[in-house]
Amino acid sequence: MLETPFVGRKKELKDLNLLISKKSASLVVVRGRRRIGKSRLIEEFAKDKKFLRFSGIPPTDHVTAQAQRDVFAQQLGKQLGLPGLQAADWADLFTLLASQVREGRVIILFDEISWMGFKDPTFIGKLKNAWDMEFKKNSELILVLCGSVSTWIEQNIIRSTAFFGRISLYLTLEELPLSDCNRLLEVQGFRGSVYEKFKLLSVTGGTPWYLEQIKSKLNADENIKNLCFRKDGILVNEFDLIFHDLFTRRSEIYKKIIEALAKGTLEFNKIHENLNYPKSGVLSEYLADLMSAGFISRDFTWHLKTGKDSRLSHFRLSDNYLRFYLKYVSHNRSKISRDEFNDIIYIQFTWVGYDYGLTI
Repeated sequence: MLETPFVGRKKELKDLNLLISKKSASLVVVRGRRRIGKSRLIEEFAKDKKFLRFSGIPPTDHVTAQAQRDVFAQQLGKQLGLPGLQAADWADLFTLLASQVREGRVIILFDEISWMGFKDPTFIGKLKNAWDMEFKKNSELILVLCGSVSTWIEQNIIRSTAFFGRISLYLTLEELPLSDCNRLLEVQGFRGSVYEKFKLLSVTGGTPWYLEQIKSKLNADENIKNLCFRKDGILVNEFDLIFHDLFTRRSEIYKKIIEALAKGTLEFNKIHENLNYPKSGVLSEYLADLMSAGFISRDFTWHLKTGKDSRLSHFRLSDNYLRFYLKYVSHNRSKISRDEFNDIIYIQFTWVGYDYGLTI
């Protein structure tokens, strides 16, 4: 299967390419929600360079710190032609990797780094030491730390004294703008009208991976039906995967916040009331996590006379897929699971005054 042509991210690619002219090694941090194209961006940047990629595996109760090291060792052995590698310590793995990239232009990607270090409190310290004493000796090396769990990266890398003054570039990927969404659909061969594209974007937003699932030979309604209303539809279970992969044990708490906001914008106190949650700083942290992940937004009101922000603010669900799922898919899951969904859904977009009927 051919990979979809890369579209957009011109600014991010420009920022990354500026690192090539540096006379010293570079440490890069890339953040963004699940499916937003973080790994694909780095692959595009590194396509004509030596590139080594490593990825953590989703953390569960059964995935140990050693399991993460074993997967890293397997990936390292496969890329270096050294099968059977084993290591009980991250320091040994980092040292072996550094020994193979001592000179020349090389891009290394640690993808889903929060998963790698989730259960090993020594991971960050050993990575910092490896950077200082080994990786940075190659002035042409670029090490990219990438993750969907922005809060983990914020706490363990960006705010950590271990990496203070060491990071050359921070990138936070947002959804693609409309112009790039349109181009991505067109390079995939989708030739529907502007209105057809509008309907698709009402479900996918500007999330590249969702847009890449669109079949060019089907119209918008048929694509939405296949993605969201068939038991094997890719976006039927995506809601559960998002929260399991990103928030693990706390996933149910985050889901409840999202479900409350799906009913409309809410002030902070109203969220407390809806969740029957004790007033504490913990809820503020959860809301910050969801904003960092790109799922919700916070809008401040402002004073007419001064034009300045007031203290009053509202939280809202800002992710198109989550809005669509909670309004039209979640309460029909039982029918969808049996492939018995044959209703007509009328989807109203009040912000532009459109209605359309989707026949399932």
